[in-house]
This record gives sequence, structure tokens and C-alpha cells, in this order.
Amino acid sequence: MAPDSDDAQLLGRIAAGDRHAFETLYRAYFPRLSRFAGRMARNPALIEEVVNDTMLVVWQKAASYDGSCKPSTWIFAIAYRKTLKGLKLTDEPVESDASLYEDEGDSQPEQVLGRQQMQQTVADALDALPAAQRAVMVLTYYHDMAYAEIAEIVDCPLNTVKTRMFHARHRLKDLLWNERESSR
Repeated sequence: MAPDSDDAQLLGRIAAGDRHAFETLYRAYFPRLSRFAGRMARNPALIEEVVNDTMLVVWQKAASYDGSCKPSTWIFAIAYRKTLKGLKLTDEPVESDASLYEDEGDSQPEQVLGRQQMQQTVADALDALPAAQRAVMVLTYYHDMAYAEIAEIVDCPLNTVKTRMFHARHRLKDLLWNERESSR
């Protein structure tokens, strides 16, 4: 059975008040939503709040899921709105945490340091993007979502998602180029 079908069945059971189904869905989505909110907010307290608020809405509104989109799209749309709301309320500068991207492997120390520096540079550049552009980048590259699904999540036309991606890529290119030139 497909994961989307499983998630839809879980949502149906949650709508009927099945706490075990909610726990199953919560465990399945917690890491994904945490990564998404973490890449958008970089504030551990806000990340936890966004995930919990999102799942509370899922618990309370499961009956309103109508199957017009994938369950993951519906859940990520809730998380997206909760993240934006949280960012507006906290109004703190976005801080990057390079440790989220570490992959030490069996590399030499110089390679590890270079990779960490590059990951930090990219994370800083992502952080500099406006939230709407950052969301499109994160959903595309970290969650492998198609533009159509992202359009549903962020509640905008498909062409707006494409435009945001276009501008985000160009802004990232400029930010990374400027960082490269300043480090020479």
C-alpha cells in the first residue's frame, strides 16, 4: 500500500478520535516537519512549537481533510503557515546551525573543515533569502517536492512558485559569489 494511502487512512481514523493512529502519524511526520521548520526558522524552541502546533491542527481538523491533495501536502501546508506565523511573532534574526548538515565520514580534517565551511556558507545564504523563497528552496531540495505540490502548500499559483525559485536561485548565486570573492 502506498504511503499516501496509509496517511489518508490514518487521517480518517484520527478524525474518528483514534489516538493510536495519531501517534503513528505523529511519529512518521515529526522528523520531516522538524527538518522543514528547522531549515525555515533555525530556532529550536520555534521548531518544536511549529511541529506541535501543526500536529494539534491535524488532530483537531483531520475530518476536514477532503483528499483533494496528498496528506503530506495538507500537513506541510499547515506547517508552512505555522512557521510563517512563528517567524512573524518572534521577529528574531535567522541563525544557521551548520551542525545540522554535518557528514563527517572518513575524510581528512582539511576536507571536513572545508565541507563544514561550505555548508555554513550555503546555510547562511539560504537564511538571507526571504521566507517565501526559502520555503520553496527547502521544499524542493530538502523534501523533493514538485512545484505543483509546493504551490498547494504555500497556497499560491504554480507560476509564483516558479518565480520564487527563479529569484531564490539568482539571489543564492549572488550571495555565494560575493562570499567567494570576499574570502579571496
